Amino acid sequence: MHSNASEAPAYQTPAPLSADAQDALKIVVVGGFGVGKTTMVGAVSEIRPLSTEEVMTEAGVGIDDPSTVRSKTTTTAAFDFGRITVTDDKILYLFGAPGQERFWFLWDQLFAGSLGAVVLVDPRRLEDSWYAVDRLEAHGMPFVVAINRFEPGPGLAALRDALSLPDEVPLVECDARSRDDCKTVLISLVRHLNDLYALSPAREGTP
Repeated sequence: MHSNASEAPAYQTPAPLSADAQDALKIVVVGGFGVGKTTMVGAVSEIRPLSTEEVMTEAGVGIDDPSTVRSKTTTTAAFDFGRITVTDDKILYLFGAPGQERFWFLWDQLFAGSLGAVVLVDPRRLEDSWYAVDRLEAHGMPFVVAINRFEPGPGLAALRDALSLPDEVPLVECDARSRDDCKTVLISLVRHLNDLYALSPAREGTP
C-alpha cells in the first residue's frame, strides 16, 4: 500500500481559520514506537506541523528498541502538533503522542481536553499497540484504530480479534503518508464521536 503513497505536502502560508469555525476539537494520535504517528500528523496537517523529533543517540541504548524499525533515526521527545479543517465550522487540532515507554507519563497531559483519539497500529507489531488501547479504555476516551499497512497481511476481522476490539470501535486501514487516507481516519473518528454523543443519555434534553 505504501508504494502508491503521495509525496509529502509542501507547506505554504497557512490559510486563516474560517469565520464560521465554531467547533475546535482536540484529537490525540497514539500508538507504539515507530508506527508512523509523526508521519500521520505531518501528512494531514494544513499547517507546517510542530514536531519535537530528536535524533536517536547512544543515550537511548537499552531504553528505546529500534530493532523492529531499523530505518528510524529520530524519535518524538514530547509531541507533534498539527491542524486540519474538516468543515467550515469544525477544526481538528492534532497531537501526536510519543511512543517510547519512557515518555508515556506525558500521555495524561495530552489526553486533557481531548474528545477522542486515533490508535495507529503497525500490523507487524500488534503487541506494541495493546498499551495504547488499554490506556484509552481505562481513560474512557472514544477512539478509532487505524492500521498503517506496510505490506500485505491479515484482514481487518482477524486484526480486530487479535486486538480484542469491541464491534463499536471503528477499525480502518490507512497509509500514514497519504493525506487522503489520514483524512478518512479523522473523519471516521469525528463520525464515531457524533454517534456517541447523539446516543449519550447525558445529552438527552440538553437545550
